[in-house]
Amino acid sequence: MSFLKSLFTWWNGATPGVRFTIAKRGVFVGKDELGNSYYEARDNKCSYGTHKRRWVIFNGYAEASKVSPDWHGWLHYTFDEPPTREPLPRRSWEKDHRPNLTGTVHAYKPQGSLGRGGERQRATGDYEAWKPD
Repeated sequence: MSFLKSLFTWWNGATPGVRFTIAKRGVFVGKDELGNSYYEARDNKCSYGTHKRRWVIFNGYAEASKVSPDWHGWLHYTFDEPPTREPLPRRSWEKDHRPNLTGTVHAYKPQGSLGRGGERQRATGDYEAWKPD
């Protein structure tokens, strides 16, 4: 079933054609904490100007927000070295990367939103409704 899924859908990982192209022309560079695999072209045969082509094969559903900032910088040629060789320095105030959770059961639903029943607190006395003059 997994092979058929990859054969007919591009959003569940890579199709066999993409895997063949990457195996033929790419070199494995590294893997991130979510299990995504990153590759770079062996030569400039199918490149963008002077840059070698770079790929990501997603682990599971293909969602661009699943790429962490350090790997995103490498994919878009902001950094020459991949995070496996030269990791980004972490600041004390930085939070861990999380993919976009909108549309999932883990999405943020503040109090009063329809996802939490639509009940919100009553307005306090400091609120005054706008009245046109």
